[in-house]
Amino acid sequence: MPVYSHILLAVDFSANTDAVAERALAIGKIFSARISLVHVVEFVQMDLSNELVVPQELELDQELVALANKRLKELGDKYGVPDSEHFVSQGSTKREILRIAQEQNVDLIVLGSHGREGIQLLLGSTANAVLHGAPCDVLAVRIRD
Repeated sequence: MPVYSHILLAVDFSANTDAVAERALAIGKIFSARISLVHVVEFVQMDLSNELVVPQELELDQELVALANKRLKELGDKYGVPDSEHFVSQGSTKREILRIAQEQNVDLIVLGSHGREGIQLLLGSTANAVLHGAPCDVLAVRIRD
């Protein structure tokens, strides 16, 4: 069985966050692993047909990042993860999780998965994309809807 030294817990602030975190924290305890938290703020969609970027859209992005930092700090306090291990990023969720995992030399990514089927599976999911692009092991915790 592999030994994990650094676990990246991807959180989406949903009602299922604690269930996913529970798994990551349990594995972290078994291996005495460092735990990091990541949340990715997706870009606000802008109408690019208009050459003028509306300041309110930029302000909204900044507010979403600030709110994510606040919420991640609350989770970090709750789970005992120091501020230095909190990562809020903006962009594609899949790309940012993979980028941070690689930059931080993570050996396990833990995230929630809804286990969709049919057309939703064909369209892909964050968990599936991370699984296939990760430089390390991935634990997708099943979320029951």
